[in-house]
Amino acid sequence: MVDVTSIAAPARGPMEPVAVAGAGSIGVAFAIVFARAGHAVRVWDPFPDALERAHGELSDRLDQLSVHGLVENPNAASERVTFTRDLAEAVAGVALVQECAPERVDVKQGLIRRAAQNAPDQAVFASSSSAIRPSLITADLPEGLPDRILVGHPGNPPYLIPVIELVPSSSTATWAVECARAIYTGAGLRPITVNHEPEGFVFNRLQGAVLREAYCLVRDGVATVDEIDEVVRSGLGRRWSLIGPFETVDLNTRGGLESHAEKMGPAYARMGADRGQDDPWTPELVSTAVRQRRTLLPLDRWEERVRWRDEQLMRLTPLWEDIRATS
Repeated sequence: MVDVTSIAAPARGPMEPVAVAGAGSIGVAFAIVFARAGHAVRVWDPFPDALERAHGELSDRLDQLSVHGLVENPNAASERVTFTRDLAEAVAGVALVQECAPERVDVKQGLIRRAAQNAPDQAVFASSSSAIRPSLITADLPEGLPDRILVGHPGNPPYLIPVIELVPSSSTATWAVECARAIYTGAGLRPITVNHEPEGFVFNRLQGAVLREAYCLVRDGVATVDEIDEVVRSGLGRRWSLIGPFETVDLNTRGGLESHAEKMGPAYARMGADRGQDDPWTPELVSTAVRQRRTLLPLDRWEERVRWRDEQLMRLTPLWEDIRATS
């Protein structure tokens, strides 16, 4: 990522207006995220029926969130959102333009180019793209505009799944990433920064790895679709709702990640080889992962963290069982 030092980071107020360009399901979801946090939100779409549908979806989702105590005042949040077919009106004076156009480079480029004609000079443009690299979106755009463009890829729906991936291109200014991070964090999201622009970023690469193996297991007759889902529902998913894959194996093995890699690394390498994947856990790679984990959790706190994991699983078990009983 390049820090464009010729442009000073703009002073940001805590609740500046934001624009959502595209009134599909992700656009509505982002409008909820920002409005719930107190932002004035302008939702743009060129199609009247899309705006009408979005207005109804917004009200319905806010009411549903209110039932579960996840929005303090749904009417106040709804009143912060306006809908318009005028792109210039939508982006005037905003700090962030959340682009939610269809997953096509030319459509996203054209929308950002048009929006930039009326948005403030230091408005940040964040694409909701699930897999398109930001450098493809910024290609051939006017000088200075790529500095302000990055991908802001959410979990779906972002008003319930707070992770958001910030993916800068090599042209994105550091200040633009930090402005987006501040706005997202203030709206209750949890940003991570994705380096090197891998296709699919982190979320979909992890999801894709699980899906590829799931399809292979069905193909090979190892288990049914529902049985594989059950392993996730009642096994992996329960742990992963609290901790990720690295912390899972770190806490599963006395001695932590290093001990797990020593004991299980060869078996995982054979599993990968079964699928034609040659990505061994080299000593250097394991050392990097171990160093990062031990920074987060020294081994002298391992027992304490294992107890914490178990206690959280105990707290959640009645809720999970209640949900399963009614599903």
